[in-house]
Amino acid sequence: MSTSPTPRRTPARRRATAIGAFVAAAALLGVTVQATTASADQASSGTKADAGALPQQLSPSQRAELIRAADATTAATAERIGLGAKEKLVVRDVIKDRDGTTHTRYERTYAGLPVLGGDLVVATDKSGTVKDVNRASKARLAGTGTSADVKAASAEKQALGASKADGSTKLKTSQEPRKVVWLADAKGGAPKLAYETVVGGLQEDGTPNELHVVTDARTGKKLGEWQGVHQGTGNTQYSGQVPLTTQQSGSQYTLTDTARGNHQTRNLNRGTSGSGTLFSGPDDVWGNGQASNAETAGADAHYGAALTWDYYKNVHGRNGIRNDGRGASSRVHYGNNYVNAFWQDSCFCMTYGDGSGNAKPLTSIDVAAHEMTHGVTAATGNMQYSREPGGLNEATSDIFAAAVEFNAKNASDVGDYLVGEKIDIRGNGTPLRYMDKPSKDGRSLDNWSSSAGNVDVHYSSGIANHFFYLLSEGSGAKVINGVSYNSPTYDNKPVTGIGIDKAAKIWFRALTTKFTTTTNYAAARTGTLAATGELYGTSSPEYTAVANAWAAVNVGARP
Repeated sequence: MSTSPTPRRTPARRRATAIGAFVAAAALLGVTVQATTASADQASSGTKADAGALPQQLSPSQRAELIRAADATTAATAERIGLGAKEKLVVRDVIKDRDGTTHTRYERTYAGLPVLGGDLVVATDKSGTVKDVNRASKARLAGTGTSADVKAASAEKQALGASKADGSTKLKTSQEPRKVVWLADAKGGAPKLAYETVVGGLQEDGTPNELHVVTDARTGKKLGEWQGVHQGTGNTQYSGQVPLTTQQSGSQYTLTDTARGNHQTRNLNRGTSGSGTLFSGPDDVWGNGQASNAETAGADAHYGAALTWDYYKNVHGRNGIRNDGRGASSRVHYGNNYVNAFWQDSCFCMTYGDGSGNAKPLTSIDVAAHEMTHGVTAATGNMQYSREPGGLNEATSDIFAAAVEFNAKNASDVGDYLVGEKIDIRGNGTPLRYMDKPSKDGRSLDNWSSSAGNVDVHYSSGIANHFFYLLSEGSGAKVINGVSYNSPTYDNKPVTGIGIDKAAKIWFRALTTKFTTTTNYAAARTGTLAATGELYGTSSPEYTAVANAWAAVNVGARP
């Protein structure tokens, strides 16, 4: 049976999709949204981005051809950038700028073993000359031994013990411990032969568990651990009556977005495993605005995924999460009273709980954008989900959640720099996180300190969130879209914002061409300054603003 994409806006005579009832009430009240962001104020001021430094929008076949070309020259590239005889490069992704500069992201192997923390990005001009190399580690691998003194079973036992200590249950190893070379030590140091073990099961709050534990193959000491399931929370379902792209087959419709890589939205029906059931129905109308209707959460998740796809494609030229044109999937109604949402790279999917009392599904615009961005990060900078890189990983999802929300211009869920402002997770009406002053939540960091790497990634993310807010909107008191902000600075000096659109372009370029698995806050400053220089020039107001915003959160100094 032939199928075709069906962009849908619910007819008034049919039952409301998503939360149409809320939109009707808002229209009756005459709700308006004022465009008072720095982006609007400065849309025509400042420096225009160098068009040549912006990414080309590649079709899947064009991207595949670039990857094939890079694959064919990995040996020559390894030699040109000074890798040893036992080291090989594995192409992970390729991005091409409009001026012909190509940014190829590589994983590295040594004597056939994966090198954790050995990833790098090589920038070449259109003639093939290497312009820049961004490495996760500068350590040399020559002379690293590959014979283990510790048995794999001991590494597995250690990993299971670490996961149990974290409160996880139903533990099982997802794969046999694999021998690797470890370069991702937070303090640097010499490379080490190690085992990587991945433990499955469930985390303490019911979230799936993918704990990666790295064990020294010589001494048995635990070298590091990080969680492979990236969590986040956000708003409720109140996105209003919205158009959805679906798929029709005969007399049935499904929540399959044929315009966006065949993204599917599926119902887990309170389950905690499997892919769930694809939403389907005879009338192409989804939900009634109430959480008790299973389709409502599906409509919101489907809509948020579409907005996020469109944002990355239209603003940054990225064709899907992995830039390959393939849509992920959304799973709603995870577990019972589950107050969270998460991304899993292993299933290429976003998953949403229904909140306390199963009354507030976590399926709003910024939640979808946050979780999908974890996928974009996994495909690009892939900052390891622990210590300072983990804070940057989590902040990246908050940053683009805000950018997508502003870009969507949805009257029922206007753009803001708050995280979880409608879910009321604390029961007192306050947001989960604040980007203008992260410490207002009682736990997040406003500024960098030497102990930032010891803080949970959801709270150390405050440093980058604060930087991004200052870069976008500037310091001091202001009202944006009806929300009051008052952002302080570490050095008590003012920061002038450049607008969220420019700030997001800078962060995206740094994420996709500069950041690596080991990027910390100091390296993030270096990467964003380099990205700004390429986009706007090193003598531009934007370059000064980036340096000032980092200094304002105690990362580096003002120029």
